[in-house]
Amino acid sequence: MMIEQQNQIPAPLGFLTEIYEKSSAEQTYSRIVELITDYKKLLGEPADFRLSHEDAILITYGDMVQEEGHPHLKTLNKFLAAHIADSISTVHILPFYPWSSDDGFSVIDYLAIDPPLGDWSNVAEMRQNFRLMFDAVINHISQHSDWFQKFKKGEKPYSGYFKAVDPKTDLSGVFRPRTLPLLTPAETAEGTKHVWTTFSADQIDLNYESPDLLLEVLEILLKYVANGAELIRLDAIGFMWKVPGTRSLHLPQTHAIIQLMRAVLDEVAPQVLLVTETNVPHEENISYFGNGYNEAQMVYNFSLPPLLLHAIHTGNAQYLSNWADSLELPSNKTTFFNFCASHDGIGVTPARGILPDDDIRTMAMRVESLGGRVSYKNNSNGTQSAYELNINYLNALGVPEVEESVELKAKRFLLSQSVMLALQGVPGIYFHSLFGSENWEEGIEQTGHNRTINREKLNIERLEHELEDGLRKRVFEGYQHLLATRKKQPAFNPYGGQTVLKLHPAVVAIERHYQAERVLCLHNVSVEPVQLALPIGFDGVSSHDLISGRPIAPTDGSITLEAYKALWIKRQS
Repeated sequence: MMIEQQNQIPAPLGFLTEIYEKSSAEQTYSRIVELITDYKKLLGEPADFRLSHEDAILITYGDMVQEEGHPHLKTLNKFLAAHIADSISTVHILPFYPWSSDDGFSVIDYLAIDPPLGDWSNVAEMRQNFRLMFDAVINHISQHSDWFQKFKKGEKPYSGYFKAVDPKTDLSGVFRPRTLPLLTPAETAEGTKHVWTTFSADQIDLNYESPDLLLEVLEILLKYVANGAELIRLDAIGFMWKVPGTRSLHLPQTHAIIQLMRAVLDEVAPQVLLVTETNVPHEENISYFGNGYNEAQMVYNFSLPPLLLHAIHTGNAQYLSNWADSLELPSNKTTFFNFCASHDGIGVTPARGILPDDDIRTMAMRVESLGGRVSYKNNSNGTQSAYELNINYLNALGVPEVEESVELKAKRFLLSQSVMLALQGVPGIYFHSLFGSENWEEGIEQTGHNRTINREKLNIERLEHELEDGLRKRVFEGYQHLLATRKKQPAFNPYGGQTVLKLHPAVVAIERHYQAERVLCLHNVSVEPVQLALPIGFDGVSSHDLISGRPIAPTDGSITLEAYKALWIKRQS
């Protein structure tokens, strides 16, 4: 790649002029060309990697499974290799860098491993068993980082790495995901400066107005690739560019920066996929696909967790089905990252505009009655509204003040997961979901943070013992069976087609198809059995349920679907 004309920046990186003024863009481009050249030599020929129906991603902290006297990553790898290597293709290790708060999301050093977790050799060991997904927490960095300490001293280029704002500036229009102050005072060599802190006083937002910062972040991404990342999650990426007087969310410069990241990776390691994490309303979220070729290859499907929870709470799948019916992919190079639970809570902002506000309030109240918590955000008009439901997803599906059997809990939870597995996209499965965990209320008492309720770290011996019986055993074995079943069916290809059928208000009905393969997935989200007519092609005696392995025997083209029942019906040719 060469600059062909002195006064023009050629494609594919011409959008640098959307970020910087022309001379700065030209200088930055020249440095990017050098970076690309260096890493092409270092990385060599790109690997061949394309997602398929055989892919599922586990989301886990590096220290989720622990064993005294052993690095946590080593223990995690040993446990996962023994239990899920046949069903999970990829492990998303949540931030494993040195950190100061927010369970790893306030990073001190992007290129180091937190010492209790081990070192880069432990990451390399995990690569032998799984593909890896790294976190790029590049909207903000810890106040204890070397970068911020040098900023406070006024050292270049770090003096431009953070955004200082006059506290008298009107910032009322800025979108706030937290109730904490947006500006945090910092004592510097030049006096007190108020730096932008979207999430907390310990998480100082980075200033991408600095080309030096942008270049350093690009090299960090390439170093992640060199260390085995085949997918990179861009955390909180929508907040990257800040302009007082705007929402400072999803600004054009933010999209231009992601396009730049995609272009650089496409040049050096085109097999590496970008996954954007933007916990916002659906239409804003999917904007990070860009035109289908120039931004993220996957986006987190944030509307799914609250809509699925609402469907099971109410026994009414219509909102969920209508939303699923609206999903479209902009190209055959993109797909959804589907998930129900994660290290964070259940965001409700992505359900706004889809669910009535009263239904969201009712859902939040029910979560509280089930032992969960509700986190709030500040609105521009001075009010507050629910932002996130903090609860284990299995517990969130329960019925308040009702003692339920292990069998019922497991069946209902696995029904919810079968919906997620059936949808177009790649399933992302949180560790505590796969292994049947419940609320960890003691964690909230220990840390004072609502999100800790679903972040329990487990001793390996205790976990393996609990997997032998009870709820963990039922959930884990049932989930493993669903994954094994899905893995054998090309119809679940993440780039394949999806048709949502309206067969009954309580039923999520999804037909997945890829080439000649077709599977009809039926899910009764209600506590009552329902009768429904099967669509043409699946209404004959030659069909069978992939999950149970049993034939489907419709009466006059109809079947009865029992409470919380999932059927994946494959038509026999």
